[in-house]
Amino acid sequence: MAPSLRDLQLTQVSKSADGDHEGVRLLDSYEKSGEGVEEEGTRRVQVRVTGMTCAACSNSVEGALRSVNGVLTASVALLQNRADVVFDPRLVRDEDIKNAIEDAGFEAEVIPEPSTNGVRQQGTLTGQFSIGGMTCAACVNSVEGILKGLPGVKRAVVALSTSLGEVEYDPTVISKDDIVNAIEDAGFEGSLVQSSQQDKIILGVAGMFSEIDAQVLEAIICNLKGVRHFRLDRISRELEILFDPEVVTSRSLVDGIEGASKGKFKLQVANPYTRMTCKDVDEAANMFRLFISSLVLSVPVFLIRVVCPHIPLLYSLLLWRCGPFEMGDWLKWALVSVVQFVIGKRFYIAAARALRNGSTNMDVLVALGTSASYFYSVCALLYGAVTGFWSPTYFETSAMLITFVLLGKYLECLAKGKTSDAIKKLIELAPAIALLLVKDRGGRYVGEREIDALLIQPGDTLKVLPGTKVPADGMVVWGSSYVNESMVTGEAIPVLKEVNSLVIGGTINLHGVLHIQVTKVGSDTVLHQIINLVETAQMSKAPIQKFADFVASIFVPTVVALSLLTFLGWYAAGAFGAYPEQWLPKNGNHFVFALMFSISVVVIACPCALGLATPTAVMVATGVGANNGVLIKGGDALERAQKINYVIFDKTGTLTQGKATVTAVKVFTGMDRGDFLKLVASAEASSEHPLGKAIVEYARHFHFFDEPSATNATNQSKELVTSEWLFDVSDFFALPGRGIQCLIDGKLILVGNRKLMTESGIDIPTDVENFVVELEESAKTGILVAYEGNLVGVLGVADPLKREAAIVIEGLVKMGVIPVMVTGDNWRTAQAVAKEVGIKDVRAEVMPAGKADVVRSFQKDGSIVAMVGDGINDSPALAASDVGMAIGAGTDIAIEAAHYVLMRNNLEDVITAIDLSRKTFTRIRLNYVFAMAYNVIAIPIAAGVFFPSLGIMLPPWVAGACMAMSSVSVVCSSLLLRRYRKPRLTAILEIVVE
Repeated sequence: MAPSLRDLQLTQVSKSADGDHEGVRLLDSYEKSGEGVEEEGTRRVQVRVTGMTCAACSNSVEGALRSVNGVLTASVALLQNRADVVFDPRLVRDEDIKNAIEDAGFEAEVIPEPSTNGVRQQGTLTGQFSIGGMTCAACVNSVEGILKGLPGVKRAVVALSTSLGEVEYDPTVISKDDIVNAIEDAGFEGSLVQSSQQDKIILGVAGMFSEIDAQVLEAIICNLKGVRHFRLDRISRELEILFDPEVVTSRSLVDGIEGASKGKFKLQVANPYTRMTCKDVDEAANMFRLFISSLVLSVPVFLIRVVCPHIPLLYSLLLWRCGPFEMGDWLKWALVSVVQFVIGKRFYIAAARALRNGSTNMDVLVALGTSASYFYSVCALLYGAVTGFWSPTYFETSAMLITFVLLGKYLECLAKGKTSDAIKKLIELAPAIALLLVKDRGGRYVGEREIDALLIQPGDTLKVLPGTKVPADGMVVWGSSYVNESMVTGEAIPVLKEVNSLVIGGTINLHGVLHIQVTKVGSDTVLHQIINLVETAQMSKAPIQKFADFVASIFVPTVVALSLLTFLGWYAAGAFGAYPEQWLPKNGNHFVFALMFSISVVVIACPCALGLATPTAVMVATGVGANNGVLIKGGDALERAQKINYVIFDKTGTLTQGKATVTAVKVFTGMDRGDFLKLVASAEASSEHPLGKAIVEYARHFHFFDEPSATNATNQSKELVTSEWLFDVSDFFALPGRGIQCLIDGKLILVGNRKLMTESGIDIPTDVENFVVELEESAKTGILVAYEGNLVGVLGVADPLKREAAIVIEGLVKMGVIPVMVTGDNWRTAQAVAKEVGIKDVRAEVMPAGKADVVRSFQKDGSIVAMVGDGINDSPALAASDVGMAIGAGTDIAIEAAHYVLMRNNLEDVITAIDLSRKTFTRIRLNYVFAMAYNVIAIPIAAGVFFPSLGIMLPPWVAGACMAMSSVSVVCSSLLLRRYRKPRLTAILEIVVE
């Protein structure tokens, strides 16, 4: 039976038969597949290879290595300039590998082994990297492919919407710097945001005003023990320190620097999330500056072309010949050159990077379209100067096109920033500072000091004042108060916290003062795990995105081909007189006429809209889910949830409250009811079974008429009272699956089920059997009591249903989902519970492993099956299901195995999870329909298909504006999911099958 969410969300799972689960976290994957380690007797080395320039070079090196007798495997990373070689040391030496590479024409250097004893360390690290310069799905595919190809990288996921990449790697094979170098070698900007290896701290330095101050600070750091490396940026006043966490802690580093400077320097820990937010703001600000600069330069060009011819004085000045060209031509050429090659430089760089990696993206289209317009105009000017035949120029097309694309990019940055609001809100829950209680050597509190919350360490004792946030996860060691946990768990009612109560970082202390002892900090805290869970989900790719990735891979070449066909078609048609000369622009020709259509086709096509359709919607949906207490572990789970056919519920703790209570007592002999309860309670007092505890609690309440209390002192007094009024017990034995037995005053007492009575030779009279059957048919468990060889009474124990259970089941049926109940209880009780909640398909007396078999039986016909459970025994079924939902009151093991984590102990969130998934993928499909329809309709219009009949012709700069707005529209469409409101209990029954 499941304890409450407040008890289990923070506790470490006790040791079980499955082993010690103490280290289990929300983010741990249930699909941990063991990578094969090197075979015994083999050795692995890495070799730095210099001189490789292309894939042919890397293939050449691989071939040379594999031809060496004794080399088992060899893989070469071109961008990393490394070779990873596994070989038999009895046949091959390091020198032989080096010589083989050098014989192939490259320079080689064997990299020293990372471990002095030659034993490879086990385990991987997960690093989060910021990747700048990505513009569409093709860039994402390129970066992912490069990262996945690196030696030592086991998993790599890149998200366009957040410009982040998450890489799981073996630190003994590849370092964080190597990964950053690979990203930068691919032509993108790369930097490490954070890693699961906590050996680096970034500090902001206040009090450094001169070079002398900087030298003093560097001298202080050099004298600190445990510092491996540091870097001081004198301009940004940012200090980065790499340190050995086994030697020195981050707080002792800060204290050591501030102490040695005698207070001159004040250090503040830089929050990686805050730094990322600042980086996003800087990116948007930079894009805005580029847009404004381009606009300021483009408007005069547009005015020269459109407005100035109607103002005689200005027009006469523009017609003034200065050298071979008119003044207006000189001005346009100069202004547009700045826009094209200074402001628009980023498009050329990104396009060259994409082409260098063998891929294409939107930047290639923009660079092609603007270059065609610009260089045609330049050629037209030069041709006119030489021949005297002046063709019209289209400088304004290039300038306005770049301006509109930059506007679109700026709006896209703003819109994408809105999709990560959920993460920002979660980050803001954590307080910036904490009050640390200082102890002397004797362990007595001698004072308090204010510290940065990022410097809190396990074991610290913190003081939490009324109205302030709890700085970290921990246990109350002094005081009592009510704490608002709604921002983390979704429970609206404040929770009483007393001594030994567990508290969650980021929650708000309402009334009294609390002293808490910190148990978890950093990435181990509940809040940080929730943030990471949401981030991981936002970065994950839904299977539906494979379609967009495929289209993106062929999109740009297809568009370029269509553009070329458009040009050839219109030019050939003009050459053969297929359309009248009146269609041509003033002083224009067939070449210019065809070129404008061709440029419009290039710039109106937009692969970005397709690439953003899925990730932006998934990002918003996971954030919305987190705000509603539903944590989604990935886009694949989100996609599967909208197709659910069956939802299988565990009974105890999921459909029921998980709190057993005695509801019926019947004595079948002349024994007094109070004596009967005292006898049974005495026997069960030594039992750890929840049913036994329920019986003792009922008997105590019967005798003393007091209500259960949460206070520690009261509980202690109750234990004293309990020990005084119960009988002495001897020879106590717990009989698993049957009950308990013991001796009271030398007489045998048995408390348990029918099986225990039958095995002990106790006859069960017909009236007793009828009473037990009646209990079971009313969803209660019958417990029989025998004393001195005779059956004396029966107790009925019930686990009440959750109040929302029946209406949630009915709501699922209305949604077209079939509910199923699976339980280890007897058939009568199971059927009675199922009847009460409205479930028709019941599986009873099922062992934990059998629950997974039940899940698989429903999956045989291809149905999508969801499992909702809360306990360790539900984990196999949660992992086997297509969509596992761990109820928030459940154990960490169940949460680990699930795809969804329902933070509240409320079944309504099952409805919310499915409903959110359906609405999200409806939105994704709308995004795809819009993105595809836009390109299908816009490209023919730009190509001039409707020009002969309707006279519709899109100038290239208008086409560029349409392209810029298309991706913004898709992001804004996804942002509409922020308005999602979960179905209310009163509205659930109105849900119909879509």
